[in-house]
Amino acid sequence: MASSVERLGRAMAQPQCLSVSLERIQSTQCTEQTRHMSVKAIFWPVVVEDSAAAPSAAEEARCTLSHLEIMEEKLHPIEEQLQYLLSKADEFQTRLMCSQDRLQCEGLACVVPTFLHTCQPYFTYLESTARNSSPERTPLPLYIRARLLEFSQQLCSRLEQLLITYASFGYLSLSEENPLCISHFYIGQCQVDNLRLSIFRYCLPAPFLTSSDRGLYKRMRWNVEREGDTEEGGGRQEEKKNRRMEGTLEADSKEREGKYEGRLEGEQNNHTEYYFLCCGDFPVLDGEGEAVRETRAEGRAVLRMWSIGQWVQTYPDPDTEDIYEWVLCTVPQGQYKKIVSLGEEEPSSCTATDCLLGVLLSQAGLSSKA
Repeated sequence: MASSVERLGRAMAQPQCLSVSLERIQSTQCTEQTRHMSVKAIFWPVVVEDSAAAPSAAEEARCTLSHLEIMEEKLHPIEEQLQYLLSKADEFQTRLMCSQDRLQCEGLACVVPTFLHTCQPYFTYLESTARNSSPERTPLPLYIRARLLEFSQQLCSRLEQLLITYASFGYLSLSEENPLCISHFYIGQCQVDNLRLSIFRYCLPAPFLTSSDRGLYKRMRWNVEREGDTEEGGGRQEEKKNRRMEGTLEADSKEREGKYEGRLEGEQNNHTEYYFLCCGDFPVLDGEGEAVRETRAEGRAVLRMWSIGQWVQTYPDPDTEDIYEWVLCTVPQGQYKKIVSLGEEEPSSCTATDCLLGVLLSQAGLSSKA
């Protein structure tokens, strides 16, 4: 541990780390979004008088570069933490590859889950800072948001590679049939309006239903909580308080009924839905279309397509009042309800989350108008 920290300290002490980032930004000349976003309005609100002369192109370029330098400076401590976590992942993998002692490797495999847990607060910080939105919160500059999500993607890919490597040596299991498996890991949480997302990444495509392999494989999972309006609940609590002050049996009876109704309403207003990024292999049939022609030309017999869908429970019935159905059910059964198709190319975890949020917010907008 000490050697790792010392190496990290020496690396951070080199001033070229920041200059390299800036040179890369200058060489790419920034993206269109970065060039056009109003960074000045975010950091330094300026009132421009009518008589003021418009800045030249050279002045605008210098100003944009200056703002990028400031944003890179703010991002530097966050990137340092990323580099530390990446270096620890490299250390875990290097020690596994170089060690001939099986007991030592088994000890390292026992520490890997702890390391995953250590990364969770960093994932939460990145995703929540980049994505959280509320009416009173000022949106982040697009450049900073993109960089934070880039950090999240880098760490996610590295941890995925680390787990696959340990599994290939037989020290970890990625199969959900094994109760001790590490088939997936947490990569952040965010809240957009009334939607709270917890995000998980599967190391390898896993069968959607563990009990059967039907050609559908899950790659990511989102636990989506929809938070309901609490104003009505607050009014009900005040009404209960007034009834309690009356001290009558009738009021006590109504209060018990109100508590039961309030609990049911809370369960309805605050519930969790499960969404998945999945892929499925479909046979290439005779027909037209660029994708079909390319697949046949490459000699492939199947076409892998990606989509996002929702878990819909079929047994036990989610609305059943028969408790025996739940007690006697060993594994709940469900179906995959596709809500959006993504094509042949597998999306990154950040892109897939953006896509799901877009669909959910669009659905919420349509339901509110209705």
